[in-house]
Amino acid sequence: MSDRKGLPGGCLCGGVRFLMTERPMGVVNCHCGQCRRFHGHVGAYVTVPHDTVVFDADATLSWYRSSDFARRGFCGRCGSSLFWKEDGNPHLEIAAGSLDQPTGLATLRHGYVADKADYYDIADGLEQFDGSVSELP
Repeated sequence: MSDRKGLPGGCLCGGVRFLMTERPMGVVNCHCGQCRRFHGHVGAYVTVPHDTVVFDADATLSWYRSSDFARRGFCGRCGSSLFWKEDGNPHLEIAAGSLDQPTGLATLRHGYVADKADYYDIADGLEQFDGSVSELP
C-alpha cells in the first residue's frame, strides 16, 4: 500500500488491511456504552465516505449487528475493533487506533459524554456533546 496515496490501517494480525483514499478531518471520541464495550474504553473514530476505503485484505473481516440501525466491523481472527457503519449512511466510521502512524490527525470533539464511564474525566477543553456528534460539518 505504500505506493498509493492515502491513510492506511488495519487490524493487529494483518488479516484486515485498508487504505482511506480521502483524508478525514480529525478524530471524534465516542463515550457511549456500546463503544466502550466494543473498544474496551472510549471509541475514537474518523469518518470517510465508504467508497473511499480500499481493502487490500479483508478475509478475516466480520460484522456484528450491534443495534437495529448499525453494525460494527472487527477482525474475526485477532478481535481488533475496526469499524462502525450506520445503515443507509454513505460514510464509514473507522477506529482511529487501527490507523498506521503517523496520522497527522487531532481529536476534534467528544460525543455521548452523558453516557461516559465514571472512572475518567474529560479535561482536554474540546467540545462535548451529550449525544451523537460527527466529525463532519
